[in-house]
Amino acid sequence: MKSGHSEQAGMLSGPSPLPSPAAVLRRGLLGLDGLSRYAICTSMAIMVLLVSAQVFCRYVLSESIDWADEMSRLAFVWAVFLAIPHGLKQGVHVGIDVITNRLPARLQEGLARLMLAVSGVLMVVVCYQSVLVAIDGWGELMPTVPVSAAVFYVPVMLSCGHALLHLLFMAWQGTRVWADEEDAS
Repeated sequence: MKSGHSEQAGMLSGPSPLPSPAAVLRRGLLGLDGLSRYAICTSMAIMVLLVSAQVFCRYVLSESIDWADEMSRLAFVWAVFLAIPHGLKQGVHVGIDVITNRLPARLQEGLARLMLAVSGVLMVVVCYQSVLVAIDGWGELMPTVPVSAAVFYVPVMLSCGHALLHLLFMAWQGTRVWADEEDAS
């Protein structure tokens, strides 16, 4: 019969505890952030390739790709809107804090959490309205490609959903919840 520290340690520690809901949501948000970064990079690559190809065709071949402007604009819109939640997460959005910086730290944090929750409500309103506009304009096609012009509203919806998750998570866990990520980079 074997006896050792590893067996005893296994018996004493028991089953590992379940992760907290905050830890599960944090891990899910990090995964969503990774997917979003991949989509942003893909959109940017498409935009750069299309614009470069268009410039080459115009100035070297004296031809034009008729759909390049529209599709590069669509890729730009996707990249910009998908990036918004990343800015919210890191706190790099525009804010006016002349008065709030003079408040006590606890009051600053409470006010910030309240504003995060209010901003979350705003994300729901913007998402709802973008869904309505997309549904209303779904039958309208882009001039150069047979794709609905409503695809310009899809990244708005995705951005609002992603931003809502970050806003609510920070309202729940505090404004410094992502500080360890900032310190690591």
